[in-house]
Amino acid sequence: GLAWLFILEGIPAVLLGIACLFILTDRPAQARWLDDEQRTWLVNKLDEERKLKTNIGHISLWKLLKHKDIWVMALIYSGASAAGSTMSVWAPQLLKSFGLSNLEIGFVNAIPYGIASVAMIIWGRSSDRSNERRWHTSATLFLITAGLLLALVTSSLPATVVMLTMVLIGAYSMKGPFWALVSNWLSSSTAAAGLAAIGALANLIGGGIMVNAYGAIHQATGSYAIALLPLAALCTAGAIAVVVMGRSRKREAHEDAKSVEVN
Repeated sequence: GLAWLFILEGIPAVLLGIACLFILTDRPAQARWLDDEQRTWLVNKLDEERKLKTNIGHISLWKLLKHKDIWVMALIYSGASAAGSTMSVWAPQLLKSFGLSNLEIGFVNAIPYGIASVAMIIWGRSSDRSNERRWHTSATLFLITAGLLLALVTSSLPATVVMLTMVLIGAYSMKGPFWALVSNWLSSSTAAAGLAAIGALANLIGGGIMVNAYGAIHQATGSYAIALLPLAALCTAGAIAVVVMGRSRKREAHEDAKSVEVN
């Protein structure tokens, strides 16, 4: 059964890889899925951006890791990373505790992911339309926290599915607004390395430490709800950090603008 699982999961990736050979092009001007007007606009836009590019210096890894804002941003993202990783690893075991068969677990577990996939697109569009990132990021982390705390007061399968759905909606929907926000926060010299460092540190904390902490706490206490409390605390801290850091950045930008006006 496990061998078939790997085969079925791998087939779509192989087919998409083959499709890329025929569909993707080396340059926008060669893209057949764009009409003439779209191709012309895109090529001209890229040319304009290329002319505006300026050479920037490089920052060392050590200097980057000494930047406290990088660690704060990694902490913020680690909440969503931990939520997504923990649910992917432990949600089937949680559902199994209700006496479901393996087939039933697969179908029930797919419900939160399907809803979260749609919600992620809607939330991202909302953030883009309003050009608002800070509260769109913070709200998703608070949603994860609310879903995790729901586990403390529920013992039914439907409520557990609602809890999983809330957590996954938050974990998925947070990513778009967060990375857009961070891209604006980082300077040109730290953007590329900073984004990579934030992702790596967040996945280490969320995907590594928190997932294993959940397993250890659950094994020690026998309670899924208690094991989720550290994750809820991490997401709450991240949500607050977004608001606080966002206000600090907004205040700094306002002071810079006033300084320019005075000069």
